[in-house]
Amino acid sequence: MRQQGLGLIILALMLGMLLAALDQTIVSTALPTIVSDLGGLERLAWVVTGYMLASTVSTPLWGKLGDQYGRKKLFIGAICIFLAGSALCGLSRNMGELIAFRAVQGLGGGGLMVLAQAIVGDVVSVRERGRYQGFFGGVFAVSSIVGPLLGGLFVDHLSWHWVFYVNLPLGAVALFVIVAVLPGDDTRTRHTIDYAGVVLLGTATSCLVLMTTWGGTTYAWTDPIILGLAGAAVALLVGWVIAERRAVEPVLPLGLFRVKAFAMSSVVGFVVGFGMFGALTYLPLFLQVVHGVSPTLSGVYLLPMMAGMLTMSIVSGQIISKTGKYRFLPIAGTAVASVGMFLLSTLTEFSSLLTMGLYLLVLGVGLGMTMQVLVIVVQNAVDFKDLGVATSGATFFRSIGGSFGVATLGSVFSGTLNEDLRQVLRGVRLPAGFDAGRIQEDPTVVQRLPRELAQGFLHVYADAIAAVFRVAAPVMCGAFLLSWFIPQARLRETTKAADLGEGLGATSAERSSLAEVERGLVRLADADLRRGYYERLGALAGMEGISPQGVWVVARLSGEGWVAAGELAERAEVSREYGRPYVDQLVVVGLVRRSGDGEALCLTEEGEEAAGRLLGCACEGLRRLVADWGSDPQLERLVDRIAPELLGAPADRPP
Repeated sequence: MRQQGLGLIILALMLGMLLAALDQTIVSTALPTIVSDLGGLERLAWVVTGYMLASTVSTPLWGKLGDQYGRKKLFIGAICIFLAGSALCGLSRNMGELIAFRAVQGLGGGGLMVLAQAIVGDVVSVRERGRYQGFFGGVFAVSSIVGPLLGGLFVDHLSWHWVFYVNLPLGAVALFVIVAVLPGDDTRTRHTIDYAGVVLLGTATSCLVLMTTWGGTTYAWTDPIILGLAGAAVALLVGWVIAERRAVEPVLPLGLFRVKAFAMSSVVGFVVGFGMFGALTYLPLFLQVVHGVSPTLSGVYLLPMMAGMLTMSIVSGQIISKTGKYRFLPIAGTAVASVGMFLLSTLTEFSSLLTMGLYLLVLGVGLGMTMQVLVIVVQNAVDFKDLGVATSGATFFRSIGGSFGVATLGSVFSGTLNEDLRQVLRGVRLPAGFDAGRIQEDPTVVQRLPRELAQGFLHVYADAIAAVFRVAAPVMCGAFLLSWFIPQARLRETTKAADLGEGLGATSAERSSLAEVERGLVRLADADLRRGYYERLGALAGMEGISPQGVWVVARLSGEGWVAAGELAERAEVSREYGRPYVDQLVVVGLVRRSGDGEALCLTEEGEEAAGRLLGCACEGLRRLVADWGSDPQLERLVDRIAPELLGAPADRPP
């Protein structure tokens, strides 16, 4: 594929992923304005939860359907669903419509995140894949940081509708490029898709989230509706267990829960998601209502948390790669996050924004030390056959934790707010014509009350949001206690090359075990090829005295027959004059011969033997990297396939 076409495809894929990832967080700073316009403060949580639940539950389907029917068609379908959901969200006339359309948007968003990553493997050479994987990880990092800020900017300078409308032109560009440039994928992998498992697990989760949302606020805990939801959730989970035992390719194999590291990491990840999205959802409300800051500034004040998360995710990954130790990180991270939650629970209407920023930084540092590490723990604990589904399971529980966190903490917020408002309204004389119910429907109305009267209501909102963290803090402490049960094991080589993107947000992963190993192997090889690789490889292959540039030329010419000298220079991205001394050396030692006119090059029989030794040494190096996964024919075939593609690529030509 021509480089220009490839660049367009990568930009389109990154754009699609950026839109899907942004919509996890971009609404947080717009929520107070949305509630002010549409009402329904008690259902605020579902604007976030609807998207996250739909994207998380649909992820396994998108991945397997893409393998089975072609990723291009499915990616186009995902973009169309996402754009339709975005347009409908912007047109919503009430909170019920917005929540329903957010679910539609989430359904498409799940496909965008999963399929974009899979398509990269179809269009990018193995040698370049590690670099592009890093770009996609950066997309998640950027979206986590700038999402709340962009949401505030749109609200301040346009309207909350543009939080969703902005997806339309950008998504249309991605759609046009994918349709016009992305080649069709003829490779098909047959799956026995676990439809029953996906539907039962998704429905059970929705019932539990509804129960935690409505219980104690909209309905009493003993109300038949709440009891019915609880009974339905239990029945659906029992049905899911039965379905998973019978499924050929279960969405989440039950045997994984017998692996201690997976079980503990899943619970801790659930709580981390619970805390992260709870904070992102309700702190903008605190800032905009209690402190009266603009939506844009409320996004700015969330930056310490996001910066702490990103920084410590990077630092944690580097520590693990260098030391091979990871167990202490989730222990320390959940401890720091618990402290951050506790500090946030002390916020009042008199707390300074600087104080809140420091508390958020503490929380972000704790979350950053934990999120990415949990994926590494899981990948390092399971057998090769379960690697893919275990990785997706780890990110699944973090995403579901975010859904539960927003819903449960929303119930705490609404319950505390209602109770505090009843107490305040008993002893307050409101201005003539002022409807007390508006305070619950539109939180921004407090800012329009007389100062002495508004103070009491500001305290009510500050206390309700502090109550969110008073509940979240002990939950995070529970995660701290459970993190002590995460075992330490020798770190596998390919697990060291973790993807930053999967440590942030509610990113979904849906890849096969082989694809997971390949991702790590390619990232490790990418780093190795940039550090004197051809000098070491030549020595191993018995090519002493041959320059690294000459070793690269031999690898490049292997199996090619006659190659025009100008074409070789073009592939190497150098001039013929630059490369001539290295080719001359190879001609002198009998590894390369020139055509009669000197315009073409070819390996001699001895040169082909040397190229074979180079390939053998490269394969042996890759085998050592995957040896700790045990012996498996798939891994052998992976090494044999990747090694020739890595050698002689322009990207690793010695300087």
